[in-house]
Amino acid sequence: MGYAEGYFPMADEDGRIEWYNVRKRALFPVSGIRLSRSLARTIRRGTFEVRFDSAFEEVVRGCFRPDGNWLTEEFVQAYSQCHNQGWAHCCETWREGRLVGGVYGLAVGSCFSAESMFHRERDASKVALWALVEKCRELGFTVFDAQVMNPHLASLGAYEVSATQYARMVKDALYRPTPWSHGRP
Repeated sequence: MGYAEGYFPMADEDGRIEWYNVRKRALFPVSGIRLSRSLARTIRRGTFEVRFDSAFEEVVRGCFRPDGNWLTEEFVQAYSQCHNQGWAHCCETWREGRLVGGVYGLAVGSCFSAESMFHRERDASKVALWALVEKCRELGFTVFDAQVMNPHLASLGAYEVSATQYARMVKDALYRPTPWSHGRP
């Protein structure tokens, strides 16, 4: 399995799925993401209802963009199958009965590899990410992978490690199962 080797899949412009391994990997501290005052206030107010694994396929589909997608229908089917087998999980944010944000990924040992997130209301994806990192810490995860750094992730406290360091971290995590994961794939 590519994840166990430090790779992650993406579809190219033609829709072909390729496996990537980047020189620097973006991670979130399992201790929690960085909260701005306004985001902390949104969480304290309970603006969104947070759920886990109740609308997995809808979260994946919510991550589709109008153009420039790395997701395909094949991804939806593959990750939904992984979810049904207990490998893939999501965190959703709901408001007034509507799914307004979410994040999903794959759990292998004590490594959670977040794949993508979306929002339909301000802060909905950030609250989902916050809740997912919190849940992963509670479940005993040791690595929370965000794949490729960008300014948004950096603003939430993501940091980078080398591909070599990431590979060591994943190797150590493979044999530490959590309630959301399995041993080595």
